[in-house]
Amino acid sequence: MAAPAPPLSHDAIVQHSWQRCRAFGLDHQSTPAFDQLPAAGITHLLDRHHSLVQTTHQEVLPYYENILSNSNCLIMLADNQGQVLTSWGTQRFIEPNLARGFQAGASWMERASGTNAIGTALACEQAVHIEHDEHFLKANRFMTGSAAPIFDAERKVIAVLDVSSDSYLPPSHTLGMVKMMSQTVENRLILNLFHGQHFQLTFNTGLNNLDSQWAGLLIFDESGQVLSANRRADNLLGVRLSRVSVESLFKVSLLELINQPDGLPFALQTSGRNRFQCLLKRPKQAPIQARVFTAEATKPPAPTTISLNSLHFGDSRVEKAVRQAERLLEKDIPLLIHGETGVGKEVFVKALHQASSRSKQAFIAVNCAAIPAELVESELFGYEKGAFTGANQKGSIGLIRKADKGTLFLDEIGDMPLPTQARLLRVLQERCVQPVGSSELFAVDLRIISATNRSLREQVQLGRFREDLYYRIGGLTLELPPLRERSDKEALFKRLWEQHREPTQWAGLSQEVLELFSRHPWPGNLRQVSSVMQVALAMAEEQPVRPEHLPDDFFVDLEMEPVESAQPLGLDLNDVEALNRELKAAGGNISHLARRLGVSRNTLYKRLRQIEG
Repeated sequence: MAAPAPPLSHDAIVQHSWQRCRAFGLDHQSTPAFDQLPAAGITHLLDRHHSLVQTTHQEVLPYYENILSNSNCLIMLADNQGQVLTSWGTQRFIEPNLARGFQAGASWMERASGTNAIGTALACEQAVHIEHDEHFLKANRFMTGSAAPIFDAERKVIAVLDVSSDSYLPPSHTLGMVKMMSQTVENRLILNLFHGQHFQLTFNTGLNNLDSQWAGLLIFDESGQVLSANRRADNLLGVRLSRVSVESLFKVSLLELINQPDGLPFALQTSGRNRFQCLLKRPKQAPIQARVFTAEATKPPAPTTISLNSLHFGDSRVEKAVRQAERLLEKDIPLLIHGETGVGKEVFVKALHQASSRSKQAFIAVNCAAIPAELVESELFGYEKGAFTGANQKGSIGLIRKADKGTLFLDEIGDMPLPTQARLLRVLQERCVQPVGSSELFAVDLRIISATNRSLREQVQLGRFREDLYYRIGGLTLELPPLRERSDKEALFKRLWEQHREPTQWAGLSQEVLELFSRHPWPGNLRQVSSVMQVALAMAEEQPVRPEHLPDDFFVDLEMEPVESAQPLGLDLNDVEALNRELKAAGGNISHLARRLGVSRNTLYKRLRQIEG
């Protein structure tokens, strides 16, 4: 599969399109040609794309019926040559002399019709929104349109979906919606291709958006080989998923993965330390007989209660943040949590929720940086019924309404798009939510707590964050220090060991490891410690956790800068005095000394332990 080109800005898309139109010999007064197919050609065209048309009809029609039925809009499906296959909605706004361009078989490629949503989306292979005056041909400037390509499993464009109207269409709303529709069709095409014959893994950044069409989707066989994936899966995992092993993507064995119970969410961690919530669906006739789960095993585990006092072990800055937050537990004063990535902001907010009178109600966590910008509004505020999947006529109420009576945690709020900030401000002021595409208001009663790893004050000065929203969400700002600055690190390390160990693992952390942990800068903070601890416990089994059990990348941040003139040491590992002398000269850095000796770090650790013994 070819690597995707970096996305173009809106202005660049329009500028490049106009340049292409001039190269095709068009001018602003040119008449759209549409290159209409003859009747026989149209029949052949529709026969060739019957499955695509049928799938799109099943997935798209509910969008139109429930979102666009009150709008003067037309949805069109075209193939990868820009030829119209079918359409839904009204054609009343279409200029009579251009009506043939909206019938099956008409082509909207730029060479015939100038800059337009369908042709330009195909030309740049990304979603586009074309305003009235951005059409190259004046004849087309009676309408605006948003279009998004539909890709097959090989990431080749096979079709494009378009929403057009003669009235104003908010780009953020319409572009996000047409992207969602194209993703829905792509997902359905993948599922139809395999007919439930293989394992299906759905994953996303949180439990609350697992049912979204913008979740990652993987299809893999009984050997663990990925057979197909949607583009969202590529984006979430940061790799192209063509014929890779599912075990190379997540820190889990194939046997453990396929033995996850059907329909129950579970967490998986990637090699890059990202953590996703997942659902597994087994083949209709599974090639592998997974183990049978007892009634107790299939029950979802009871949620772990996090007490506020368990968040610190003597660090004065964390203790101060806890005490301040406790005083505001039942006050209608918004909290803003500031801290580096991985310091435990979500754990802190969960503890606040569980200590409050809202603890029996929903806790909804939203990572604003993980949701595509065009879809933040639909995820937060919801859509009118039928807007999320073709099969679901009930629609989505949105994450804000899911948090009604409970707590809504907006993580990385600094990444929220400015238009969405304006709508959120209205929710905070009026305590009402208006779903996208609806005129109805829904009252909500919820506690909103926000978090960021940025300086929002700086973002306000740069014009990237609304000042009025900043003061609305930041009634009290709490600072969580990075792990390297905490005074209770050793107690924290032991607590995380206790949290991640198996019942048979009692040996604990060796003094060497505790010293290494204390020296480490921990750029990934508590999240990194948890990852390292899990690997170390797996390697140590029932032994004490020693340096040789730690993952190699743990030592990267502890490395000393190599001296340019240093030559490899021709040292005998049995020379105890010389070995200790060189270790002292290396500042106790085992990895640095092992590299100069030309031996592995584990070999050197074992030799030093033999000497001590």
